[in-house]
Amino acid sequence: AHIDHLHTLIKAAMDDAGVGFHDLDGVAATCGPGLIGGVMIGMMAGKAIAAAHNLPFAAVNHLEGHALTPRLTGIEGNDTPFPYLLLLVSGGHTQILVVENAGTYRRWGTTLDDAAGECFDKSAKLMGLPYPGGPEVQKIAAECKDPQAAEKRFPLPTPMKGRKEPDFSFSGLKTAVRQHVETLPPGDLNRKDIADLACAFQNTMAEIVADRCARAMQKFKTRYPHLNTYNLVISGGVAANTAIRTRLKSLCDEHNFNSYAPPLNLCSDNAAMIAWAGYEYLNNGNSDPLDFKARPRWPLDPEAPPRHGAGVKA
Repeated sequence: AHIDHLHTLIKAAMDDAGVGFHDLDGVAATCGPGLIGGVMIGMMAGKAIAAAHNLPFAAVNHLEGHALTPRLTGIEGNDTPFPYLLLLVSGGHTQILVVENAGTYRRWGTTLDDAAGECFDKSAKLMGLPYPGGPEVQKIAAECKDPQAAEKRFPLPTPMKGRKEPDFSFSGLKTAVRQHVETLPPGDLNRKDIADLACAFQNTMAEIVADRCARAMQKFKTRYPHLNTYNLVISGGVAANTAIRTRLKSLCDEHNFNSYAPPLNLCSDNAAMIAWAGYEYLNNGNSDPLDFKARPRWPLDPEAPPRHGAGVKA
């Protein structure tokens, strides 16, 4: 499908922008991490354009696209100066990082098992909701009439809450959702039951994320006491969740941080963030050779120590 459609998508993008290849200053392409087949198709198309038009090529880590999105759209009218604190939450990754500069990241926390988006998807499946789970959980959770009663009816654990290091764990939360589903009457699941459980799950997820971010925010202030302003950025597909965005905004107000989440259309993987990451990279005088290899695994902070249980999601 990538091979069949990529050339028409490129032409449509160029036509929409009203530019030709001679107007470009460089070419950026995602070169990892991710499913290697799709990554390679996009990467080779980008390399071909760069080679044919003698343009510099930027091999972009797609996680870096998420990390730098606030510099594309800005926080409260500024260009989001470095350094800032980043919560990266997606289907494949859940990490807390310090963005020191374009290309320089310090990982402070990571998931020790499932990623947040993965937990949303698997929990949604357990509740009989379609894929992708995040939007479906949010949609049906909005039908819950009494969130406090729902949380009492479906008590859920908050793994890692209160721990000193800002790591995450979501497998226990997913297991608890399964156990609650198994207690419901047999047969087709009642929509009200699922609305209450989805609401309890979503609010618990927001509470876990807020607790972990609070730890990181305290550490960030200690590490960077000279900053005039402190920024917390939430990025990745799960950043589209309204309950999590609202909870983190409240947390930032408590800790004197600016809160930033991308516009909804820039939360999930998109080309605009890759173009911006390429701009930052090329603008710093960098470029990559055309024999750059696609990478299914590509951590933002390769120097970060391994975390037991984190595996490739570190």
